[in-house]
Amino acid sequence: MLKNVLAALALSGFVCAAIAQKNTDGLTEKYVTLAGSEENSASLVNGLRDGKTVKLSGGTTFTPPTGKMGNGNIDIALSLAQQKLRQQGITNPTSEQLKAALMGDATNPGILQQRADGRGWGQIANSMGIKLGDVMRSDKAAKPEGVARNDRLEKPARPERVEKPARPDRPEKPERPERPGR
Repeated sequence: MLKNVLAALALSGFVCAAIAQKNTDGLTEKYVTLAGSEENSASLVNGLRDGKTVKLSGGTTFTPPTGKMGNGNIDIALSLAQQKLRQQGITNPTSEQLKAALMGDATNPGILQQRADGRGWGQIANSMGIKLGDVMRSDKAAKPEGVARNDRLEKPARPERVEKPARPDRPEKPERPERPGR
């Protein structure tokens, strides 16, 4: 019995690790363009997840001040960094530019430093002049060009309601005969 329980626990740990790895792999793939290469992206995602030193090409390294982060927080941090770079007109950042967006410099606090200082993701986004929801909206949910947010597709006409046949009137109950003594 104990062996079965231990085996089940080991299997569930393996399944959880496999799911976490799949999520991490998805983040790695999502941010290859931002990081400049698959290796940079993997180092970035793994470093943020484990709270360890991130090593990017060109000898750029940094240790995230946030400590360990979950996949959702990693996704938000990298999305905000990507948006911050886009605001500066940078679509393919160098390793140093990416580090500056995440860690900051003497004039601008970075995304990760702000988070480590206790600011929420929404506050960080607002400080950049954007809304977090707009940044995190998935590509699949994005509207095609030329379609305004409030434009709605016409709903198909409802089919005409079929009238139900009228219910027959209930027959009247016969009156009860009075009982003597009541």
